Amino acid sequence: MPVRAGGVEGRPRRRPRRPTTTLAERWTRVDGVDVFYRESPTVPDGASVMMHVHGFGLSGRYLLPTAERLADDFHTLVPDLPGFGRSGKSPSSLDVPDLAHAAARFLDDRGIDRVTLVGNSMGCPVICEFAHHYPDRIERAVLVSPAGGVFNQPLRRAMGQISRDGPREPVGLMRVVTPDYLRFGVPSTVRMFKALTTYPSLDRLLSLHIPTLAVLGDRDPLMPGHERVKAVAEQTDNRLLLVRIEGAAHAINFSHSGELAHLIRLFMADRPIVDDPDSPGQARLYEIHRGSQHPPAREG
Repeated sequence: MPVRAGGVEGRPRRRPRRPTTTLAERWTRVDGVDVFYRESPTVPDGASVMMHVHGFGLSGRYLLPTAERLADDFHTLVPDLPGFGRSGKSPSSLDVPDLAHAAARFLDDRGIDRVTLVGNSMGCPVICEFAHHYPDRIERAVLVSPAGGVFNQPLRRAMGQISRDGPREPVGLMRVVTPDYLRFGVPSTVRMFKALTTYPSLDRLLSLHIPTLAVLGDRDPLMPGHERVKAVAEQTDNRLLLVRIEGAAHAINFSHSGELAHLIRLFMADRPIVDDPDSPGQARLYEIHRGSQHPPAREG
């Protein structure tokens, strides 16, 4: 369907907003729902497609610091999934499988067959579910601060973890995420959390058959310690690469965009994991686990 600036053909024109990103801001319509997304303004020749998937109750806005750094290397997409951010709401509430299917239909709408998915927090279970249903459509997965497992249950515990995370994040993050949380609302929060508690996060993660990068922050209260995560990863042969960023909390895509973008480039090229030379002294990243089936690091 043709898209006009500010709206979809035949629908009311939206009030223009000041751009919040160097990416192009666009609208489309998927399954009867208006979907807002950001995209590389120009697509590099031969570039792979990389889509960034946001977390619980949020829009893709807080993912932009990392996505913008990668937009010259990859055909970059940052949608607000249905029911989140500036996108419209679906007729019924969505769970993790529904969001994975919505992501696939958004890619269908954009004419994209294969993609690398980069997610944060709840976006990681959505990616795992996407890989479960559409294994031929996902090239690689980047799971940043994956959340939604038993470590974040019950809701009271998760809320306590989130409250401890807040002071560890940059002050500017609250200006970005607070409008998203208010827009999402309490009823949607409760329903989405219940959906996450029934989702088999660990089983889906360990069954991934694509090169997968999991990124952990050592100050993230929503994640167990990296030794526990490593022990779980070692339970099975897999293609999982675990990397820890010292000094990072939960919203790494926002707080440590330089280090994360550098790490993603290394992962995509199967290069050894080394610190970002453009971020000296700001944080340290290092590999803590490489699955037996993960591609070996290539020098040069």
